Amino acid sequence: MNTLIATASADNGVNVEALLGARQALSEAPEAAQFKWRASCEWIRGTRARTHIDSFFGLGEEQRRKQVHHVETDHPEIFAAEDHGATPVEIVLSGLAGCLTAGIAAVAQNRNIQLHSVKATLEAGMDLQGILGIDGDVRNGFDGVKVTYAIDANASREEIEALVAQSQKRSAVFDIITNPTDVSVVVA
Repeated sequence: MNTLIATASADNGVNVEALLGARQALSEAPEAAQFKWRASCEWIRGTRARTHIDSFFGLGEEQRRKQVHHVETDHPEIFAAEDHGATPVEIVLSGLAGCLTAGIAAVAQNRNIQLHSVKATLEAGMDLQGILGIDGDVRNGFDGVKVTYAIDANASREEIEALVAQSQKRSAVFDIITNPTDVSVVVA
């Protein structure tokens, strides 16, 4: 007696064929893999600012987003601000969460793992004595970041842990946060 077992394909909304095609094309033309990301920020009032994101350089030429994206930052009222947006450090956490989560979806799609839900919770400690100039020995930035994932998927715990590990390994934002990056600040 023949039995057919149907295996469903995962559909997490990631076009893995296109990603793998891009990977192949860029491995054959490494100069096209050189990208420059841009953001332009304007001060509004107090600690509030609006960042515009619309163009970047990639694949050897200027690229335009299909729409301009805006990110507003501000500080909460406990800092004598108006709370019109997330703080810049919260935007950094958002960037890390978004990058890792996108990676999980892409890796899951490539491994034919159906995701049902993915939720990241991030927490970062910071001693404000540094940025307030109270103690020059206190770091201005995070003293650590904890990322906790709750993932429901058609996969074992080991497979889910492997998804997270691979996402972390390939995450640009994880790399930016965990490794020193040269930053040049100039006045035009």
